[in-house]
Amino acid sequence: MTALYEQRRDEQMGAATGETLVEVRDLRTYYGGGGMFAGDPVKAVDGVSFEIERGETLGLVGESGCGKSTLGRTLMQLETATGGEVRYDGTDVTTLSGSDLKKWRQNVQMVFQDPDSSLNDRMTVGEIVMEPLNVHDWKTPKERRQRVRELLETVGLSEEHYFRYPFQFSGGQRQRIGIARALALEPDFLVLDEPVSALDVSVQAKILNLLDDLQEEFGLTYLIIAHDLSVVEHICDRVAVMYLGNIMELGPTEQLFDDPANPYTNALLSAIPEADPSTEQDRMTLRGTPPSPRNPPAGCVFSTRCPMKIRPEKYTDLDDEVWEAIEVFREIIRERAGITKSTTDRVKELVGMGVNGPDIEEVVDDVFGDLDVPSEVSQHVDTAVEYVNHDDVASAREHLRGEFGSVCEQEVPENHVVDDTGRFSHCHRHDAEYEDPSEFLDSHGYTR
Repeated sequence: MTALYEQRRDEQMGAATGETLVEVRDLRTYYGGGGMFAGDPVKAVDGVSFEIERGETLGLVGESGCGKSTLGRTLMQLETATGGEVRYDGTDVTTLSGSDLKKWRQNVQMVFQDPDSSLNDRMTVGEIVMEPLNVHDWKTPKERRQRVRELLETVGLSEEHYFRYPFQFSGGQRQRIGIARALALEPDFLVLDEPVSALDVSVQAKILNLLDDLQEEFGLTYLIIAHDLSVVEHICDRVAVMYLGNIMELGPTEQLFDDPANPYTNALLSAIPEADPSTEQDRMTLRGTPPSPRNPPAGCVFSTRCPMKIRPEKYTDLDDEVWEAIEVFREIIRERAGITKSTTDRVKELVGMGVNGPDIEEVVDDVFGDLDVPSEVSQHVDTAVEYVNHDDVASAREHLRGEFGSVCEQEVPENHVVDDTGRFSHCHRHDAEYEDPSEFLDSHGYTR
């Protein structure tokens, strides 16, 4: 460990508790959009705000496609932010370019998900780890070679590995090489994108313990992106739960795992297998798949799948199965209204030629089946069917929303602070006028 790194570590370890290193405000990263046939942009990250304190480990979890990796790459400035700010030690790095951006990147490095594809098999391990030192013209060639040997030892490899190639190593050893490369420029902050997902369980533990040791030794700050909740629970101080480009809940790891406040967090934790297969658990199963990020819901982004969605007052006593069928039918109409059309389909629409979809009467039969649907519900379903048959899917969607819509899909919820740790949850059910998520779970018999 160099003297400079020792000094920096001592400064960081002695910093006041709660000192902010990374501050993200209303960050947005969109792809595409614009032009006659381009369609709406893909909203990969859509208005995210959070802070990371110096020396802490923040975990970022969520389903595949929720925007986790895009968020990490935007923090690194590997992706260009569409809007918002990323302040690093007080500087908005989204405004940096050229030599200023290159200089800043010495402070922030990334460890990628796949240790196979992130290393160049035509370069030796020494060349791979030395590459960032060469790019930034770090000291003399002799000092760079010595620095690489120190780094290999730091991550649990040997000096003899210097002249070997990545294909000669196991997956765990390759990830250690990637970590050594990330540490080469003595950064303060590491973004780790699924750093152990491609590894065996036993190797995962070794890499996680290595990351723990490196953080303690060098005073590093981590953002760990993962879908494996057990990894996050093991290593992270706080956890941010992400869905469709939004942060749904953020707070200390222990409190979030012991008493999740947000419906989506409850659903994620409910999916964790029990060690005892004989244990009975009423799991919270989510219907369908997340909506397209090109066409996210206008209110709460989780409203199309949320089992705790707030119903209109007149339907609070409606049979649960009928309500579920209504929600499924509305989602089918919504998908039909927002489906991504080919250029040919768009041209047909512009010249007045309709684009046919599945028969809507068959859809109704499949969704409602043998359910005993009250007349006040069936009449609105029939009206929506009539609109669809007249190629007016937008009116069908509006009619169903006017009758069965709720505050969840009409208004974006606030970030409600739910305990004295500062943990927040992005959900309307924390409003005083509605049943709280924990009360809902208890009243509906879910295991928490």
